[in-house]
Amino acid sequence: MKILPRKSFTGEFAIPGDKSITHRAIMFNAIAEGEADITGALLGEDCLSTAACMRALGAKVEIEEGRVHVCGAETLQDASLDCGNSGTTMRLLMGLCAGKRVSVTLTGDASLSKRPMERVAKPLRLFGADIHTTQGCAPVTVRAAKLSGREVDTASASAQVKSALLLAALGADGESFVHESVKTRDHTERMLAAMGADIRVLGNMIRVKKSRLKCCDVEVPGDISSAAYFMALGALLGETLCKNVGVNPTRTGILTVFDKMGVEYRIENERTVCGEPVADIRVKKSGLKAISLTKEIMPSLIDELPVIAVLCAFAEGESVISGAEELRIKESDRIRTTADMINGLGGDVMTRADGFVIRGKSSLAGGNVDPCMDHRIAMSAAVALMASEKGGEIKNAECVNISFPGFYDMLG
Repeated sequence: MKILPRKSFTGEFAIPGDKSITHRAIMFNAIAEGEADITGALLGEDCLSTAACMRALGAKVEIEEGRVHVCGAETLQDASLDCGNSGTTMRLLMGLCAGKRVSVTLTGDASLSKRPMERVAKPLRLFGADIHTTQGCAPVTVRAAKLSGREVDTASASAQVKSALLLAALGADGESFVHESVKTRDHTERMLAAMGADIRVLGNMIRVKKSRLKCCDVEVPGDISSAAYFMALGALLGETLCKNVGVNPTRTGILTVFDKMGVEYRIENERTVCGEPVADIRVKKSGLKAISLTKEIMPSLIDELPVIAVLCAFAEGESVISGAEELRIKESDRIRTTADMINGLGGDVMTRADGFVIRGKSSLAGGNVDPCMDHRIAMSAAVALMASEKGGEIKNAECVNISFPGFYDMLG
């Protein structure tokens, strides 16, 4: 995909549905009693993997013209499940299948097969789950076993790990308590509560009792992780308005970054949809200042860090991002691939084990980018190339379809 530079960029954008919420809406309704309609769902490759897995387990999931209709299957069947490239699908299904006492084998593509799964399997075993990984990765085998309520710590600041534990706890006898050291995105807790689960959030601890779920219609808000690219273009080149964006406080770390960098933005039309806070976000071209980010903020912006790094590449001064070692185990090693992308375009990024040091410049020359089949690197590169002097090309640009089908069309 060839990306030409732009002197200005202005527009109003209807952002595709939130990927995290879409995964959960399909998955949770598929194990609940009744039927549900999911509107505004993100139907990229990752969420389609979740839909296919739930069908294989015995649920009815129909997709037509962007609407997803789910008929729940309270009793699931044993199956072999292909999770594609989706870490969310695999990790949440480890907990869900353990809690539903079904035997499954979870596989994925070459990239997903390198990502760590023992961080999910280990705490699940505390409930009594029978889970085996392949040298810590996929394929993962879950065998039917009786679970008992326990007090469990997530160990890592990961909403995926937490969600897997909560789903297992729904099927465990007795009462469970799931602790997390840093508050992570809470879509699972919100949705399970709306579907009738006996769940209570007490600060950084969640209490769960064995529960049956009832299907619930879900209107999926726009994904702030997808909006981030258009928000960044507004800050760099003009003015953008992203409509109907989810602004769950566990997901809005990028707005905290905007405050630190001096980005001019405004939250408009705030409202609540299906228990999730939603708003429109307007961003205007701004003089950017260097920032320092540490581990505490990472759970609220981990997916946006590549495009935040692009903003830092244009900011005045030296930015330091630390505590982001989670980036090493994404679809690519995003510390390395982000740095390679920005340096390849004429930037100045030095990597650390847990982040970057980025020396800002007034401009980037441009050039060609290999995103290593990582959708977020490709989309961040598109932002950088549009703001560069000469633009360039993105190799294997279609990898954006994992999370944002139509991304380039929307840019156009």
